[in-house]
Amino acid sequence: MSRELTLRALIAERARATPAHPYLEDARSDRVLDHETLARAVSAWERVFDGLGIAPSGAVLVDLGDPLSFAVVHLAAIATGRRSVPVDPGQPASEVARLGSLIGGASLVVSDREERSALDGVPAARVGRDFGPVHVVRGPVPGSAPDAPGEGSAVLFTSGSTGAPKGVEMPESQLLFVARQVAQHNGLTPSDRGFNSLPLSHVNAEVVGLLATLVAGATLVLDRRFHRTGFWELLAERRVTWLNAVPAILAVLVKTGPLVFPPGLRFVRSASAPLPEPVRAALGDVPLVVSWGMTEGASQIAATPLGAPARPGSVGVPVGSEVQARDEHGNVLPAGDVGSLWVRGEGIVRSYLCGRAAERFDADGWLCTGDLGHVSEDGWVWLVGRADDVINRGGEKVYPAEVEDVLLGDPRVLEAVVVPRPHEVLGSVPVAYVVVRPDCDTDAAVLHAALLERAEAELARFRRPVEVFVVRDLPRASTGKVRRVEVRAMAQGA
Repeated sequence: MSRELTLRALIAERARATPAHPYLEDARSDRVLDHETLARAVSAWERVFDGLGIAPSGAVLVDLGDPLSFAVVHLAAIATGRRSVPVDPGQPASEVARLGSLIGGASLVVSDREERSALDGVPAARVGRDFGPVHVVRGPVPGSAPDAPGEGSAVLFTSGSTGAPKGVEMPESQLLFVARQVAQHNGLTPSDRGFNSLPLSHVNAEVVGLLATLVAGATLVLDRRFHRTGFWELLAERRVTWLNAVPAILAVLVKTGPLVFPPGLRFVRSASAPLPEPVRAALGDVPLVVSWGMTEGASQIAATPLGAPARPGSVGVPVGSEVQARDEHGNVLPAGDVGSLWVRGEGIVRSYLCGRAAERFDADGWLCTGDLGHVSEDGWVWLVGRADDVINRGGEKVYPAEVEDVLLGDPRVLEAVVVPRPHEVLGSVPVAYVVVRPDCDTDAAVLHAALLERAEAELARFRRPVEVFVVRDLPRASTGKVRRVEVRAMAQGA
């Protein structure tokens, strides 16, 4: 694995050393992107960027649903010193205009939507069969880019649940640092074949999927979305050696079984949200990498080491970073004490785009993650929830994950989410929303009573949900992760 090459040089080296090696494969067709084709396509896009006069750090909005096309344009923008601004293809076409405004002006929109998503007066292009640019429309471009980092980058915007979205800019050097850490931590080699159905508009698939695979010289099979039907058969057919997943996908696989791991599968990686302990236990003996990360950390901050004995509830050890638990005054807490988790390292951003939310960083480069947890004597990290998810019930703190794990113990429950509901005396009380397994025909009233009984048997009184709502589904992000902010809003009127 190369540790010092730039992204442009890495792409060129892969094309020189192993030109025909498959880099990306489409899970639903026989389309393959090998190293030589990638290098040729990146060069072709570079000529277009230069010909349009796109400045260093000029914003290239990557509005592509096809995963192979997305990968080429995304990597080309970063490798040639521009900003890649991924667009979620699941959002309406107006998302392009929103992101263009947030970034301070787009230099190019590359889209494969049937409906128009181009911005008036802004250059546009589409992707050809050889992954090069076609149908290029010229136009004026910004002469310079605000707050430019001096190298290529990816810019993602937070959901902005409390105020305007924050831009997280990850320079090429940060992205490659984390990708190399991921590849090394997971022992990836050119013979590995990963599988990713997570959206490429999110940092996990971009770094853990695309970049770590390129760094390792390995192969990645890309699917546009998760399909439960035929999942294990597809992995076996594609000779997959590792699976990139999130808890929502693993919960579906576990609850709707059977689990038929392909013979060559080395490990399963879980990211994006805490992995509920009942789901982890149900996965059995398959090697599991449980990770913790955030966009600001280019997807990975800590992860469980392959081959290490499981420590239930832990997200592993810091990988290329430092983690501290601090109290409300900023003091570092003793091992095992729960506090606010702060992180620092080469893979962690030092600021938000244009200096927003500067209060989350201290003078020594530490970032407040917003997560609560603790660190053991030997450096393993545990999460107990988000700071804004903790429920204060009359002075007693209720961590939602503790309650959710109990409810998930019922085999009929696919997912459980616990949120606060206002209470005029206690301040707030926990209420639970549970999603039933899709193949489970159960009476909602019977399940409701059983879950309340389970909570009474296994939880202290102050932790028990005062109500359990059985629902078909919950609001979700494109990764499948539940939008807790929206669930909390549901509870306000429940």
